[in-house]
Amino acid sequence: MNTPAPLASSSPVVTVFGGGGFIGRAACEALLRAGARVRNAERDPRRAFQLQPLAGIGQLAMIQADLTRPASIAHAVAGAGIVINLVGTFASREQHAVHVEGARQVAEAAAAAGVTALVHVSAIGADPASQSHYGRTKGEGEAAVRAAFPRATILRPSIVFGADDQLTNRFATMARLPILPVIAPRRKFQPVFVGDVGRAIAAAALDPKAFGGRSFDLGGPEVMTMAELNRRIAGLAGQSPEIVEVPDFVAAAIAKLGFLPGAPLSKDQWLMLQQDNVADPAAPGLDALGIAPTPLAAVAPEWLGRFHKGGRFAPSATA
Repeated sequence: MNTPAPLASSSPVVTVFGGGGFIGRAACEALLRAGARVRNAERDPRRAFQLQPLAGIGQLAMIQADLTRPASIAHAVAGAGIVINLVGTFASREQHAVHVEGARQVAEAAAAAGVTALVHVSAIGADPASQSHYGRTKGEGEAAVRAAFPRATILRPSIVFGADDQLTNRFATMARLPILPVIAPRRKFQPVFVGDVGRAIAAAALDPKAFGGRSFDLGGPEVMTMAELNRRIAGLAGQSPEIVEVPDFVAAAIAKLGFLPGAPLSKDQWLMLQQDNVADPAAPGLDALGIAPTPLAAVAPEWLGRFHKGGRFAPSATA
């Protein structure tokens, strides 16, 4: 059983915006294990109920905050020594408010409060010149954070997998069909384990002298095309559908409708799929943060076993 480090009066208070989310839970778990005092701040703090058994007495607090309400941000940051912003959205209508204005408000509040470290979680593909609204607002958000808090650490993960993800679980569900259509089949990805991302966030937050002011691209140990990724997940889930590569002109038409069988596909998501989602080889990554990246096959059978015929205790298929 993993237990948190002993809590000392000098343990830093870490305000985590979005600690109840998929990546947020992994980040908070890593912080708690390191002995930090975590203050989870989000619209509905009850989302983070899974963190409570991981925390020692007095180690975890919940507070309501909304990145569109500056007063709530300042309240959440007050008295903290470290701030982490994990909030993101795929809802186009909210992206500028959350990715740009919200990120700026968090950075400005952190600077005003005199915190020692700010970690901002962005995404590979963040670029103010991106064709996609998501990538563009993520890039503009990074610039806003740097302007307000120059010593911020920016982390850009590739697509993230883990037990509660919307990636492997969705693909494994679709792989139960005899035919599996794959859009952007030759687009490359570098999937990264959520536990590694969580540890990277904690490492950057707790050691600003080493990592402050720097940007990191977080990718896993393998680069795969979309077709290879689907095939790998299907194998780990004990499925063997026929992979059908969807032509780009068909996928573009589907994007206009906003729906692919089994999963939504918006026009903006299609624009995001026009670029590979892999770490820049010239950028520091997980290894620079002291973390060995975890392969998909090393952990995914833990949760994909339920897709096997006979359930998780059935013999595993070779991926």
